[in-house]
Amino acid sequence: QPEEFVYGEEDFVPQAGGWEDGPGSALSRFDRALLDGWSDRMERGLFRYRLGPLPTRLLPGPMRLVAQLNVQRGTERRPPQEVRSLRQPFDPGAFNFTRIRPGEVLLRLRRVGAGPAPPEPLLVAINASPLERGHVLLLPEPARALPQALTAPPLHAALEAVLLSAHPGFRVGFNGLGGYASVNHLHLHGLYLEQPLLVEAAPARPLGPRHGLGLLHDVPAPAFLFYSAGAAGLEALARDVCRAAEHLMDTGLACNLFATRGDPPEGPGAGGGRGLRVLLWGRRPRFGAKASAAFTVALCELAGYLPLPTAALYRDMSEAEALRAIREELLPEPELLRLGRDLARLL
Repeated sequence: QPEEFVYGEEDFVPQAGGWEDGPGSALSRFDRALLDGWSDRMERGLFRYRLGPLPTRLLPGPMRLVAQLNVQRGTERRPPQEVRSLRQPFDPGAFNFTRIRPGEVLLRLRRVGAGPAPPEPLLVAINASPLERGHVLLLPEPARALPQALTAPPLHAALEAVLLSAHPGFRVGFNGLGGYASVNHLHLHGLYLEQPLLVEAAPARPLGPRHGLGLLHDVPAPAFLFYSAGAAGLEALARDVCRAAEHLMDTGLACNLFATRGDPPEGPGAGGGRGLRVLLWGRRPRFGAKASAAFTVALCELAGYLPLPTAALYRDMSEAEALRAIREELLPEPELLRLGRDLARLL
C-alpha cells in the first residue's frame, strides 16, 4: 500500500517561497515526502533512465522561454498511444495505470478536517520517463478506468497539491486527448521547474463581468486564465475549468491545462499576494505525431518551458523559431476571442 499522506487546511502554504530566496530553500512536509520518495525510486532503478542535472538556458527575447535538454526522454519513453477521437473510451487492453508496479506509487493524498468538502483522494506515482526531478503523475483511483477527460474532483485535488508545496515552481498540468496525451487513462502531471515563467505574472484581459476569467495575451501561447486567491475558491474554480473544457470538446477542440502559483489577473502589484493561476488552452486536435515538428507542443511548451530532445535543437533554438512552432497549434485570434465570449456566457 502507498504511504498515506493525510493533510488538512493547516498544511496549505498560502505564499510559497520567492525565486530570489532559492526555490528549494524551504520545503514543506508534502515536498519532502514527494521528493524523498522520488529519489528513493530513482536509486532503486524504477525509472526508464537515470536523470541527472539537465542543461537549461533562457532563450533571448521578451517571452523568457526556458529551454532544457533531455535526450533520454526523447529516446527512452514509452511510445504514446494512438488517439483517434476526443471522446475515445478507455481501452483495458492498452497500457494503463492499473499496470504500474506498486513501488512506483509514492503517496496517497487525502484531506481531512473541517472546511469545504474534501476532494477525492489522489495517488502520486512517479513518471517513469521524467522531465525533471520530482516529475509525478496524479491519479484518481486507477481501477475506475476513466478515460483522459478532465473532471472537477481530481482537478480540485491536484490544485490543492500545488498549495501543499512551498516550492514556487511546483506546477500541475493536463494534456487532453488530441492535445498530446500519451495515455488514455485519467491522469494529471505534477512537476518541479526551477525557473519562473512569464505566464505566472502577465496581466490578463477580463472576459465579461465575472471576475476571475480572463485572456492572457502577451505570453508564448494566449490562454484562458482562471484564478483563485486561496484554497477556499478551488472547488468552484475546478468546476468552472471543467465546464469550460467540456465546452471545448463539444465544439471539437482539444485542451491543455497548466496550474501554477501566480499573481492576480491584473498582474504584479495588484495587491493581496499571489494565488493560483489555471491556464486553459483550446486547440485543433492532433491525432498521431506531427512528423515535421521540431518538438511536441503540449502543456509545458504552451506555458513557455521547452524540453528538447537533441543537442542541436537545444543549442540553436531561437525564441522566434520556438514561437512559430507553438503558435502553429493555436486558434486564430478571431476564433479565440469568439470562444472567450462563449465561455464568459457559459460561466
